[in-house]
Amino acid sequence: MLDYKFDTQLLIEGTGLDEDAIDSYISSHFDGDCLLAVGDEELIKIHFHTNEPWKVLEYCATLGEIHDIVVENMERQANGLSG
Repeated sequence: MLDYKFDTQLLIEGTGLDEDAIDSYISSHFDGDCLLAVGDEELIKIHFHTNEPWKVLEYCATLGEIHDIVVENMERQANGLSG
């Protein structure tokens, strides 16, 4: 059993994005692990394992346009099913 079953990945496109501030906000407001927030002031890639991916998507949508969204159920994948 995984602690956090949804692998959540997306891109945030905007202006004045701050990867450190985004990383800090996600870390302190959402339960999860394996967080990566990398990029520059105009494009940030997010990778995060959580049980509530919709909360991460809602937050990221407040920062800019979100796209290339992938939410995979790692528990299903571990059981040989499509994620």
